[in-house]
Amino acid sequence: MNQNQQQQASDGGHEDDAALSDFLASLMDYTPTIPDELVEHYLAKSGFQCPDVRLIRLVAVATQKFVSEVASDALQQCKARQAAVVKDKRDKQQKDKRLILTMEDLSRSLREYGVNVKHQDYFADSPSTGVDPASRDE
Repeated sequence: MNQNQQQQASDGGHEDDAALSDFLASLMDYTPTIPDELVEHYLAKSGFQCPDVRLIRLVAVATQKFVSEVASDALQQCKARQAAVVKDKRDKQQKDKRLILTMEDLSRSLREYGVNVKHQDYFADSPSTGVDPASRDE
């Protein structure tokens, strides 16, 4: 590398450092959806202690982004599943067009991120089994 290329590479490093410093400073004014105390609890539970609030908030923002992406992917799974059901039952018009997110939708979404979720199978005689008797009539 000649001297000019070295100067440009070092300037890019300074720009990256400045951008990172600005981003970390902006985290002091940002209140993430996930509370600092919750992030601190789980970091401490895993053996990580850090007094820097900026780092705690950086983990909170990364976690918030992950949860948002998983939820968005699960919604897409849900829409695709319900669209397939509607195609199969063209004769019957659906009166209720609400989306119902299932554990299967969430499991498929998480699997794309390398998280395998196995949930307990529950068996019931009828859909209302285990439901509060007062809410069965609704």
